[in-house]
Amino acid sequence: MSENRRHYTAAVDLGSNSFHMIVAEVRDGQLQIIDRLREMVQLADGLDEKNNLSAEARDRAITCLRQFGQRLQGIPGSRIRAVGTNALRQAKNGVEFQRAAESALGHPIEIISGREEARLVYLGVSHNITDPDSRQLVIDIGGGSTELIIGQHHQPLLTESLLLGCISYTKKYFADGAVTRARVNAARRDAELEFAPIESAYQEMGWQRVIGSSGTVKALAELAHAHGLCTEGLMTRSALETLTEQLITAGRAEPLAQGEVSPRRLSVLPGGLCVLRAAMERLEFETLHVSDQALREGLLYDFLERIQHHDIRNHTVSNMATRYHLDTTHADLVKQSALALFDQLQPESGLNEA
Repeated sequence: MSENRRHYTAAVDLGSNSFHMIVAEVRDGQLQIIDRLREMVQLADGLDEKNNLSAEARDRAITCLRQFGQRLQGIPGSRIRAVGTNALRQAKNGVEFQRAAESALGHPIEIISGREEARLVYLGVSHNITDPDSRQLVIDIGGGSTELIIGQHHQPLLTESLLLGCISYTKKYFADGAVTRARVNAARRDAELEFAPIESAYQEMGWQRVIGSSGTVKALAELAHAHGLCTEGLMTRSALETLTEQLITAGRAEPLAQGEVSPRRLSVLPGGLCVLRAAMERLEFETLHVSDQALREGLLYDFLERIQHHDIRNHTVSNMATRYHLDTTHADLVKQSALALFDQLQPESGLNEA
């Protein structure tokens, strides 16, 4: 094993649209990125009407994970975290797929909740903010879910995960690739209904700046900039409205590309555009800043905080134990008993340590 790679840490994000892998080294308490890989597997596109993953989507994913696994060789398993998101949360045959995926990757894969996904997204984005004292609204539009987080510094204050994304809405309203005004309006109305229940709580808490992360937001911002609608790294409501009109006029997404966005990303862009427009309408913001960091970076920073003993969850548990005068000696005995039971059940149950 390479001595250098023993000190690397890696994150693998099995997103509903794209799979990401990022490898970094911790130097003087800071993460230095060594390698990045991304593949548009579009796992959510392989979910049928009963939420079973198709053989084609499964094969795309396994092929990608084998490649990732080769690049992870030499990095200790304790320094690797792989997570699955909405598509795997929804998949009826997810357990079967998870076992095959773990074999291909060579490491356990944890299927995280929507709120944990939101926490990790914010952690990744917040480390790339130039004004950490301000309050941020972060919006991450994935393939099957959209995470919304209000936070300050590196601390999320309000999190939500909604079941709407670029792939799910494209499949529902633009399955044949054709874009019409009626379809766009229907998709927007549907998306706005999903945002409506959280609208009051988010506006009541408030924010100073809105940040968008992940591929959909970045692709829309790149298109808007290429068409001269806004400056690089920004998306405005007026630019998004103009893009919508251009998309309807063209009838399909491909004529808008101008070489800025890959064909596979373009194929799911109409659904993502409608989701973002609905967010801007319901949450009433005009400008969105684009972040280069998201869930995969959040996984790395989460690891860094843990080894530096700064994990906010540990502080929360410790504070609760002190506040309610818990018997920590007894709690530790319960923990040891639970871990012993887990070790006994693990071989038969297929559970992993993630």
